[in-house]
Formats: sequence, C-alpha cells, structure tokens
Amino acid sequence: MQSLSNSPRVDIDTFLDSGFSVRDHLAQHLQLTLEQVDQRLPDGKDDLAALHPGAFQADQATEFYESTVGTGHLFELAAWHLSSSDYIADTLRLQENFARGTVLDFGGGIGTHALAAAALDAVDRVHFVDLNPQNRAFVWSRAVALGLDQKMSVHRDLADLSGQRFDTVVCLDVLEHLPDPSDQLMKFHSFMNADGRALFNWYFFKGHSGEYPFHFDDPDLVDCFFRTLQSHFLEVFHPLLITTRVYRPIASSS
Repeated sequence: MQSLSNSPRVDIDTFLDSGFSVRDHLAQHLQLTLEQVDQRLPDGKDDLAALHPGAFQADQATEFYESTVGTGHLFELAAWHLSSSDYIADTLRLQENFARGTVLDFGGGIGTHALAAAALDAVDRVHFVDLNPQNRAFVWSRAVALGLDQKMSVHRDLADLSGQRFDTVVCLDVLEHLPDPSDQLMKFHSFMNADGRALFNWYFFKGHSGEYPFHFDDPDLVDCFFRTLQSHFLEVFHPLLITTRVYRPIASSS
C-alpha cells in the first residue's frame, strides 16, 4: 500500500482528527473566528437546503451550484466530512490504494480527496474541478496552507483541461447531482488512459421525505446511467465495505 506524504497535516489519522484542519482553514479563508465557524457548521446542511428552489429543474443545476450556493456549500461539506469522518477515511484509503500519475478530482467540494491525493508519492499532479468559485478559492488556499500547491491546479470545468489525459479519476458524491450523469461517464472514459482507474459513487435518491432535493432520481436517467457504466467500465474488486467503487475503462469497440 502506498503511504501518504510525511506531512503531519495530510494523513488518515489527521483527517480523522480534524478533517485536515478544515475548521482552521475555514476561519482563515473567510476571516472568521473558530467560534463563528463552529456556530455555522451545525446548520450547514439546513442553510444550504433553504437555498434550494424547490422543484429542481435540470437546467438550473449549473447556475445553482456555481452562483446560488455561495459559501454555504463550504459549511455544509465541512460539517458532513467532520461528522462522517470514518466513512470518508475509508474512501481516502481506497484512493491511497489506486491513485497514481495524473489525477482528476471532479466536483471535489472542499478538497479533501484532492489534497490527500496530492500528498501521495505515486501521484504526480492533481487537477481539481468544481463549478463553485468559492470552493475553488477555498481549496487553493488549503493547498497553499498544506504545502501542496506545487502539485495541484484548480479549474471551473473540463474545458480548462482540453487534451489532458488522466491516470486516475475521482468523482464522489457528484453524479447524482448531474442532469446527465451518463454523458459525464462518457467524458471520463474519453480522457482516461487505458490502464487508468476511476473511483465513483452515486446516490440517485431524493429521500423518503425529500431530504435530498439536490439529487436527480428519474428512473430513465438512472437506467441510462447503469447501461452506460456497464458498457464502458469494468469494476475492479476492492475489500472495503463502502459505496465507492473502482473501475477501469473498457476499450471502445471499433
């Protein structure tokens, strides 16, 4: 198994202890006190949900995540990563096993996986992609604070990375937010190296009481997603009991 960087701030134990110092990073980035950060964290999920337009239409997705959520997404994600640290630590262990070369972290949120990947000796560079400019600015400030900025870059979308090939794709807790997740799978497939690996998970479910209004769950969309996944990617076994799965691309037939 690969080892994370010797930096005491970017390893599994430190993530379990502090989420890579995410509270301190929020305070520094947003010019808040730790007390103010702690006051906002418990309400992060509810505050973000309150911004939701209700009947979430596919054509609203980009505008919502790029402009509407603002800094609210930072607190929602930070609260979730801190409260679900055991689960997320397992996804970091999985990434540690498979990530190498040039890595794409697509929809990377507050940067937990991008930062951990950048600290791996087997990783040469991490390209972090996220629609939200607040997320991008925050992740870059975290990379600088953790001394990982020389191995990272941040981007709004894949257009910034035209022609780039990837050895590793990480797309966690993102696909269910996309109006066309099948199309996104095909984009990943098109720029992955033949021996690359992709880490995916998804949750196409709005909840029993609509508690996940940000998710798409149309049956036709989900059926199309699984047909695309099964015809273009082959699952690679791993022993961790988590929802994240690992895939390698299947060569397209001529």
